[in-house]
Amino acid sequence: AQDPATRRIWYGIATAHDLEAHDGMTEENLYQKIFASHFGHLAIIFLWTSGNLFHVAWQGNFEKWVSNPLKTRPIAHSIWDPHFGESALKAFSKGNTYPVNITFSGLYQWWYTIGFRTNQELYKGSIGLLLLASVLLIAGWLHLQPKFRPSLSWFKNNESRLNHHLSGLLGFSSLAWTGHLVHVAIPASRGVHVGWDNFLTTPPHPAGLTPFFTGNWTVYAENPDSATHVFNTSEGSGTAILTFLGGFHPQTQSLWLSDMAHHHLAIAVVFIVAGHMYRTNFGIGHNMKEILDAHRPPGGRLGAGHVGLFETITNSLHMQLGLALACLGVATSLTAQHMYALTPYAYLSKDFTTEAALYTHHQYIAGFLMVGAFAHGAIFFVRDYDPELNKNNVLARMLEHKEAIISHLSWASLFLGFHTLGLYIHNDTVVAFGQPEKQILFEPLFAEYIQAASGKAVYQFNVLLASSTSPATAAGNQVWLPGWLEAINNPKTDLFLKIGPGDFLVHHAIALGLHVTALILVKGALDARGSKLMPDKKDFGYSFPCDGPGRGGTCDISAWDAFYLAMFWMLNTIGWVTFYWHWKHMTIWGGNPGQFDESSNYIMGWLRDYLWLNSSPLINGYNPFGMNNLSVWSWMFLFGHLIW
Repeated sequence: AQDPATRRIWYGIATAHDLEAHDGMTEENLYQKIFASHFGHLAIIFLWTSGNLFHVAWQGNFEKWVSNPLKTRPIAHSIWDPHFGESALKAFSKGNTYPVNITFSGLYQWWYTIGFRTNQELYKGSIGLLLLASVLLIAGWLHLQPKFRPSLSWFKNNESRLNHHLSGLLGFSSLAWTGHLVHVAIPASRGVHVGWDNFLTTPPHPAGLTPFFTGNWTVYAENPDSATHVFNTSEGSGTAILTFLGGFHPQTQSLWLSDMAHHHLAIAVVFIVAGHMYRTNFGIGHNMKEILDAHRPPGGRLGAGHVGLFETITNSLHMQLGLALACLGVATSLTAQHMYALTPYAYLSKDFTTEAALYTHHQYIAGFLMVGAFAHGAIFFVRDYDPELNKNNVLARMLEHKEAIISHLSWASLFLGFHTLGLYIHNDTVVAFGQPEKQILFEPLFAEYIQAASGKAVYQFNVLLASSTSPATAAGNQVWLPGWLEAINNPKTDLFLKIGPGDFLVHHAIALGLHVTALILVKGALDARGSKLMPDKKDFGYSFPCDGPGRGGTCDISAWDAFYLAMFWMLNTIGWVTFYWHWKHMTIWGGNPGQFDESSNYIMGWLRDYLWLNSSPLINGYNPFGMNNLSVWSWMFLFGHLIW
């Protein structure tokens, strides 16, 4: 057969989203198609969030939860699936009116924090998002019509786009969010309802706009909520709307709403100013090409610096996507970290399952985004990189000394691998022979010192905020930080967890995973155009299986293969990250942090006291007597291991 059906089907699936490779595709057409698809993507996102609001308003228990957030289990939606028998419904409804699914998404806490109080408001939000999704779908369709297709020059007008995105997308939206927090969320937290019916007649601050126009801005920070403030009531509440208190609301254990409003206002000001920096139709402001071309290392010994980058990045969608994915990947991982360490949402830190779910969720997404960044970086080198345009600049020089980069990363990975595993194995061996006192344990001194400087007293390093007599403490007590030292030294909060040798080891194990993942991805990207074994690799494209029987060693060496291998290392590393987070927190929540401190120094401790000890609910997901709400995960566990 000239065109076997299998090949045709596989090829169709493989290239469905590779718009560049489609028949008759022009550069302008490509940009227009991607632009239009963004509207569809946004519509799907808002449709999804609209569905969250709708199902909770219809089938959830939001109003009941609001009346008692700590004792009520939030409901996601009903279960109407005929496959769910009696035992399943009981398992999933756990301590609630069944048949329902309990939610661990944190949505209840978020909605409560930003001012939602009734099902009616949830419905309104749902319909609002539904209308927004509809408008976006129409906009997507509109921008595919010949009259409304933007031109290629419009897409490549970097300065104008940057100005609009900085001022409009980031700056103005942050200002709008500040407005919402100040006008709706903060009054709601003080028991004052603000809605469409009264938002024009309910000023958020008793002094109105007078302090703003007279320049007396500190008035807005005076009289903040007191430490005895009961959230959602006027009891103990103040009048401040923009503060810099630091620390947490003692009752909800979340950041102060007035601090968050102040933060978003500051971000808004910075970004709105930033959006006026770049030169467009007016003859003032920065020009990106001039800035990049001027970025040359002094002395000329490091080549042409950033010359050629402006044209290269402007003309490569893969490069732009790679940079965007890398930035979002880092931001998402930081979100995972900060959502539990500096909880912004009321009562979230009391809902342990939700905290664990949100941390895991954001770390996995960060992993996929980061690997995707390198994948598109490699595609850039194969498809878009022009050696003539980038002569002796930073990209060319990176390719020229790729061996040094790769071997350094390789060395770092080997060092981490041998030393971390070596310590674990040594400790395993001595513990197995009944001599746990012979373990090699490293105190993370530098990290402890940083924690002590921020006020953690347990290590007894009398430094900065950990010392009652230091100038930092004296100043801090008068100016700001009410409740900060209490929060940081409270064993029940997630702010600067107490660390020891087990944490030191597991951090280095995670570093091993991160460095090996990076090594595979960097090698794949830097060798994407060619290697010593296969100098003409770029002519074969991003992914290819082999180059025939005549060229041994060309199988599985494409940039795609590196991405494929790195994906496993990424998933493996995030497994370590989430296991560490989970075990550390389980022992703290269970009031027995000593278990983690003692058992995490050797591998057998992890296997026995974390995995095996906590595996009973998973093992009993299916047993002769029925099931529990983890049964789907027991099935996934079997499925994953059996298909492997």
